[in-house]
Amino acid sequence: MPSSSPSSPPAPASPAVKPFAFLLTPRQGVAARELLAYVASLPLTGADAQLLAVVVSIRAARSGVGNLTGQDLRSLRLADPEGALTAVTALGWRGQEALFGDDLVTPVPIAVPELAEGRLPFGKVMRSRVSGWTSRTLSAKPVRKTSTAARLAALFLAAHGPADEYGTLPPALPADCLAAVPELSAKGFLRETDGNRYLLGDAVRHLAGMRPVVDIAPRAEVVAVEEPPSWDEWKAGVSVALRRHVEAVEKCPECSLATARVSEAFMRKPVPAQFGEKVRTAYGVWEAKFPEQGPSAARFAAAFRASHGHGPSVKQFCTGMGWGKMSRDLRIFVIRRLIADGWLTNTEPVPWTLRPGRNAQTGTPGVAAAVGAPGGRGGATR
Repeated sequence: MPSSSPSSPPAPASPAVKPFAFLLTPRQGVAARELLAYVASLPLTGADAQLLAVVVSIRAARSGVGNLTGQDLRSLRLADPEGALTAVTALGWRGQEALFGDDLVTPVPIAVPELAEGRLPFGKVMRSRVSGWTSRTLSAKPVRKTSTAARLAALFLAAHGPADEYGTLPPALPADCLAAVPELSAKGFLRETDGNRYLLGDAVRHLAGMRPVVDIAPRAEVVAVEEPPSWDEWKAGVSVALRRHVEAVEKCPECSLATARVSEAFMRKPVPAQFGEKVRTAYGVWEAKFPEQGPSAARFAAAFRASHGHGPSVKQFCTGMGWGKMSRDLRIFVIRRLIADGWLTNTEPVPWTLRPGRNAQTGTPGVAAAVGAPGGRGGATR
């Protein structure tokens, strides 16, 4: 490999670089290298097939079955995705044929028989952390618009590289990846190269997988913190009914909500709301200003669901009712009172499930027809 720097001693990180947190512990770094060694051992040629194998293998590491969506495949930006799928099919992997369709959101289970036999002995936390590291490395800014070979090389070099010292090119680095090393240097993923040595760029030092194992005495109990699943992984693990509701919200042309907002609302853990005297006093003021809101609230919920295919959020509801500026706690309190009075109902804790309650189903003019419209009745369940 051509040298971009004369022989020089290992260079420490620039003092101007901000502190960072490693994504991988030393043992997780070992696991990342085991994953890449496994993929390198497969009879695959070409970076497209090998990168696809990395993504499927980490998802299938524990059970031998990994879920992949058409959108996941598209996000890998393979030069020849059909050729890559054909290549892994030749390995005896099964199920990936379904990815050739037009459905980009339904998870496709891909069976990797060898991994079902414990070829990669990863625990739940280990698999999740290495999977997260893989995604973060592939989406790192210096490699985001590079070739498939360069992105695959980035995984190998990050996993085998220290943060502040020179790493050595791994023997298992695929030939296509070796040829792409200059591309990584040009993009800043690598700060320096010297023969078969390289130094990770400042912006990607946190991805380094080579870290010394430090034994601290007295030994403290280590509590494993599981990395939360990605949005696609979360959706793959919920019921068909809930996923259908999620997709109605995601794709609603009326709301046009950002994916980040939708995913945060569905994935966050519900926190019980507690209302103090200040909120209760504010509710009394609101009630005096907006008396007898139950029937109109039911009509609004029914009309919203008929138009959008899902219920409104609490904020959308209060804004749509024209109640003016309200604190978040007051909005929640008002909605809960309407639910308690039977004018509204929802499917706790699933967001965007507000709909007319038991008192409104038959007794409020304009509600029955809207509730019977497509998307106007029922809620999602987990």
